[in-house]
Amino acid sequence: MNKKTLLQELSFKTALSGGPGGQHVNKTETKVILVWDLTSTEAFSEATKIRLKEKLNTQLTKEDVLQLQCAQSRSQHKNKKLVIERFLDLIEKALQQKKKRKPTKPSKTAKLKRLKRKKQHSEKKANRKKPKI
Repeated sequence: MNKKTLLQELSFKTALSGGPGGQHVNKTETKVILVWDLTSTEAFSEATKIRLKEKLNTQLTKEDVLQLQCAQSRSQHKNKKLVIERFLDLIEKALQQKKKRKPTKPSKTAKLKRLKRKKQHSEKKANRKKPKI
């Protein structure tokens, strides 16, 4: 992943941010919306693009555009920094490959311990019953 190329492909929009803040909120655009087009990116190979499309399919629009927004801070610069960090984390997680599961079997001692606990439990239950006379 070439971060420099990837960051150059990002475009940003700003919008009025809701929430507390008084009059200041009504006149400044602090919300930052990150827009990234997956199909036209040159930072990834075609195979990687397909993988990203599969992993991020719920977050992509019909045109394969990813939009992330951040309105946590009152500062546009902080929001931009936060949304870029969130974007890079999202891409990193999507590109991680899951480890293959190696099927294992319980050991002989583990089986014996389980059977021993099971026997003790059944004896405890049996001792609660009324004695047969």
